[in-house]
Amino acid sequence: MELGSLFWLIFIAVTFLYPAFRHKWLVRQRLATLARLGRRRGTQVITLIHRQETFNLLGIPITRYISIEDSEQVLRAIRLTPDSVPIDLVLHTPGGLVLASEQIARAIRRHPARVTVFVPHYAMSGGTLLALAADELVVDAGAVLGPVDPQVGPYPAASILATVAVKDRNRLDDETLVLADIARKAVLQMKEMVFEILVDRLGTDRARKAAEVLAEGHWTHDYPLPHTLLEQLGIPVSVGLPREVYELMELHPQPGQRRPSVQYVPLPRGQLGSGPHGRSG
Repeated sequence: MELGSLFWLIFIAVTFLYPAFRHKWLVRQRLATLARLGRRRGTQVITLIHRQETFNLLGIPITRYISIEDSEQVLRAIRLTPDSVPIDLVLHTPGGLVLASEQIARAIRRHPARVTVFVPHYAMSGGTLLALAADELVVDAGAVLGPVDPQVGPYPAASILATVAVKDRNRLDDETLVLADIARKAVLQMKEMVFEILVDRLGTDRARKAAEVLAEGHWTHDYPLPHTLLEQLGIPVSVGLPREVYELMELHPQPGQRRPSVQYVPLPRGQLGSGPHGRSG
């Protein structure tokens, strides 16, 4: 066989086999990191991490979100955890199906031992519902949650209700009236859900107020809620994540791009602040 042909055979083999080997390596590293965090904290660690992923070798981006399959897996993991064992849930998600999110949130509340949710970057919409259900919410200083106001088709339920309120109902078509009825029910149901998962820890008044603010459309659906705003609503939040949480995020990489958007050279530990423009101690 000619050298050139051998080179191309090796190149093709590596191109096709490398993604599979890399995936297996990532899976092993994730499991090892989960086990290390669980041993150190004495917990069962579960991850619900949604990155934009690529499909096979074709490079097609696939958007991930909380699905029924996710709720089945998380509920199974919680069910298999002994009642006396605390749970740590590492959460990174844009949200997802209301049904799946509510199933997971109720399973979190039912677990007898302490449940802690770690949010390293964001947990929006349905992800916020899971974060609120935890006994303890721990976030990175820059992490955010989001409103849980329901969406009816492409529109926020609160916006549908606000629009119908200023219109002459006799001039509205049947479809609009049906949408308004669904929107009213959706907002009411979400408020009841948030109240249900918060009332034991916040008390009736604060839980009801938080449910109204988060579910009634006071902000746009993608509005970021930092820990300071959550604290103003009476929701206890701690800042400062275990290092293993960040390691897990590194082991769930975004798909590679032709040109990286962000680059930096990591500084050795202890070097920060020692330069001419650094802060003095």
